[in-house]
Amino acid sequence: MTPVFLGEDEVRRHLTFEGLIPVVRQALIDFSAGRVQQPVRSVLRIEEHQGWFGVMPAVAGEVFGAKLVTFFPGNAGKLPTHMAMIQLFRKETGEPLAVMDGRLITEMRTAAVSAVATDVLAPKKTPVLALIGSGVQARSHLQALRLVRDFEEVRVWSRSLANAEAFGAETGAVVCGSAREAVEGASVVVTVTSSEEPVLCGEWLSPDAFVCAVGAVGPTRRELDAEALRGRVVVESRAAAMQESGDLLLAGASVYAELGQVLARPELVENGPRFVFKSLGIAATDLAAAWLVYGNSRS
Repeated sequence: MTPVFLGEDEVRRHLTFEGLIPVVRQALIDFSAGRVQQPVRSVLRIEEHQGWFGVMPAVAGEVFGAKLVTFFPGNAGKLPTHMAMIQLFRKETGEPLAVMDGRLITEMRTAAVSAVATDVLAPKKTPVLALIGSGVQARSHLQALRLVRDFEEVRVWSRSLANAEAFGAETGAVVCGSAREAVEGASVVVTVTSSEEPVLCGEWLSPDAFVCAVGAVGPTRRELDAEALRGRVVVESRAAAMQESGDLLLAGASVYAELGQVLARPELVENGPRFVFKSLGIAATDLAAAWLVYGNSRS
């Protein structure tokens, strides 16, 4: 069988947040219930270009496959910093089904997972959203989070004022002069930066603010200081968090639960300290998104 090839334009035609959010929600539940085979991603460093190459395989549902993903921060302003390819195989026979561009899938599944986390972990009333970062993921997150919460005000801060102003002009977000100004009084705070040092200080946060930390993948990178992690920390995968999250490792923070566990057990969301969701990205959600794209492309 010859696998189909789906480029980014074709992926875009077959993928929406409305369809993706429930799919990644179920994938997270299946992962935490042990219905997915998935090792922690393997990463090779390309030191001379300050990049890395990750391999993310999994067996989930009717398929197995892998995402091959690259991160080259030096591409900023020239090419996407994150690029990827995904290959799907039929689990029953091992036959290759599809090869597809994974850049947009990575972008959208990351925001979709954050939307799932926000829906279950954030307060029901969330008048103010603060975005720390103004790039691709900021735009994607704003689009996805608006499907699960109504925000009266959106604020943005970025190390690049020009980028923040462009984001504000495009989305209507209020451009703030500092990260602190954006965060103070916010109900939901999302960090989507490539920073290696903390950009969010816990002392700025309201007691019941929900924090969604998306950037800083790697054991030496962090977006949050130790105070920002004082709360109930939820992750996609405990195993991945203990190897890949500098936010948790450098702060000595512990994991309260996996997101899939919280989704399956609502009692875990009962009253207590604020929630912090540390996103790293797992292959189970990539494959779920790719399987959705493949199915939609065949219908």
